[in-house]
Amino acid sequence: MINVSSSVRVTSGVQQLDQIFGGLFIGDNVIWHDDSGSLATPFCHQFLQASQAQGKPIVYVCFDRSPRNLLDKLGKLAQNESLTILDCFTSGKGANAPTFLRFYDERSKDEPYRIIRVEEPRKMDQFSDILYGVHGKLQGDVRLVFESITGMQEIWGGEEHILNFYSHACPRLYELNTIAYWIMEKKAHSPRLRAQISQIAQVVIELMIKRGTTSITLLKAEKRDLDNLHQPFSYRIKGQGITFDDEKGAKGGTEFGVRLRELRTRRGISQTELARLVGVTPSTISQVESNLIYPSLPALLKMAEVLGVEVNSFFQEKSSGAQKVVFSGSDATEIKFSELPAGCLYGKSLYPVDAELKAEPVLLEVPPHTSIPSHFFFHKGEEMGYVISGSLTMRLKGTDYTVHEGDVAYLKTQMPSQWTNAGDEAARILWVRIH
Repeated sequence: MINVSSSVRVTSGVQQLDQIFGGLFIGDNVIWHDDSGSLATPFCHQFLQASQAQGKPIVYVCFDRSPRNLLDKLGKLAQNESLTILDCFTSGKGANAPTFLRFYDERSKDEPYRIIRVEEPRKMDQFSDILYGVHGKLQGDVRLVFESITGMQEIWGGEEHILNFYSHACPRLYELNTIAYWIMEKKAHSPRLRAQISQIAQVVIELMIKRGTTSITLLKAEKRDLDNLHQPFSYRIKGQGITFDDEKGAKGGTEFGVRLRELRTRRGISQTELARLVGVTPSTISQVESNLIYPSLPALLKMAEVLGVEVNSFFQEKSSGAQKVVFSGSDATEIKFSELPAGCLYGKSLYPVDAELKAEPVLLEVPPHTSIPSHFFFHKGEEMGYVISGSLTMRLKGTDYTVHEGDVAYLKTQMPSQWTNAGDEAARILWVRIH
């Protein structure tokens, strides 16, 4: 079987963010340089939601909010038995005031989450012992949110204490196969500390607000082959979701670069691979997708050939293929799963890559004696699959479910953390993603 390792990628809960930096690796420590102190919250909530859908244990470390305030902010996300809250506020900034201690007398014992009051959060060693003690009792790859590095500094006093803690915690959490989000208010720390922490972290993301526009910029992403570092992407908070401006064409109509990125990611092709197949540099593809330059005519024709689409697909939001009633075998295109270990999954899209369909059918094949260390796709909508031959076992929230030939698997929002074909023959499944 293929080894499940820290090279496994999982979703951040935000599809467009996954496309920007290739999803999360098990072992990642993600630093969020937050321009205002509140911009990272929606991304953390989406991360928590995706982690809960996968049945992953979550530890939420809070130095800045009282338990009651934190639970109000989390809303339905708090109603989950996989959540453990380390309350470093009540006996920290809250100074054990009766107002905050009363929460523990009044809270219902039937709540599904677990909350632990750290009695001496100002003592870094005690906090570390409790944190790793909690982690040691949890199963699988644990997800953590630290709110926040700024709050830790206010309690522990001095940037040298923060750097000392983080320089030990980051590599330890990496080895423990966790994924950790660390929120850091950009303006509350010196450039020196931000640089030192960024050097240690695996992923560094900057969130800014300027003239009423919010943007996200990837500053660092280890183990990824990316060409969009230091490139800002504008986004908006819409309801409970996060909408990137280029998803619907920020300037009205469909922009060429946005459409190219969309068609490329549907095929599972990286910028580097597309550049190699077209005969240009990865930087060229990055600039084209950012609408900074336009490709030459020969490059444009080659892009269409590589992606298996008509040239006019780059300039229109929807393909005429979506109006077709019958798709022939020639419409099928190979899907590359660059985020998964090589050889663990093969796929073919059964419709043109430029067609806009409400239901997207794909044919998947898992070789015998193979384990897939995550779900097939980054997708939070409904999905279903019909097993054509063989059998597969999916792990969902710690429970294994086996689907045999003729069975149907249906997922509403959950995402399996693993698929396994333990048989002697390849397993083939017709999988449909529903938008």
